[in-house]
Amino acid sequence: MKGQLDQIDRKILAELQRDTTLPLEEIAKRVGSSKTPVWNRIRKLREAGVIRHEVAVLNPDALGLEACFFVLIRTSEHEADWQAKFLATLRQRPEVMEAHRLAGDIDYILKVRVSNARAYDEFYQSLIAEVKIFNVTALLSMEEIKYTTALPING
Repeated sequence: MKGQLDQIDRKILAELQRDTTLPLEEIAKRVGSSKTPVWNRIRKLREAGVIRHEVAVLNPDALGLEACFFVLIRTSEHEADWQAKFLATLRQRPEVMEAHRLAGDIDYILKVRVSNARAYDEFYQSLIAEVKIFNVTALLSMEEIKYTTALPING
């Protein structure tokens, strides 16, 4: 559907990325359309998988999750069984906000949200008990300078 998105679709998506709780009438007003066509477009965007989820974005500090670690993982294991176990382990851990397989010297990077350094150490000890990892480097984020869930929507 990427090539089929027009300016109104992009405007609708931009509005939804800002606030998915906006009433349909308000979205229609902001994008210069009427309620029914906007509703139909949103339905089609959902069906096409352009809109994956609609969720509440929570404040981690308000929940006591004040420590954000970026975890760099190097492994000497590259077999399918190891990778399947590693990925299953990551998916079971709610502290892991994001996980990416990388090109280059580092194999994986994780974004881990926990309450403090002790909680990170518990996460780390549990992780290495479950899967064999060659090297782990944890970087503590001192300050979140920018955070967004909004994707850049180019017209």
